[in-house]
Amino acid sequence: MPVYRGKGCPFFVLGKGVFAMVVSVRRWLRRIIFMLLLCFLTITMYGGCRFIAVWITPEDPYRVPQGQALKVFNEEPFQVDASSIYDKLRLFYWYGE
Repeated sequence: MPVYRGKGCPFFVLGKGVFAMVVSVRRWLRRIIFMLLLCFLTITMYGGCRFIAVWITPEDPYRVPQGQALKVFNEEPFQVDASSIYDKLRLFYWYGE
């Protein structure tokens, strides 16, 4: 006759040194369903975020402007100026960049 080993212990003693574990199929089925649902919702949310990100971004942000628009960025070679750290820091905070 199987003997239960106490509260909270999932094992039965069937005989001398022989243990049997009690497995709740209903509990494991709920866990599996929960994990599948979690994976499905995670993948769905990721796909939705990717769709919105692709929808929001412009097709080519670096294309030549058309119509009356002007491209205001003019690339100049790097110049070393003799301004002090104080002037550079003041300019940095003035522009807010």
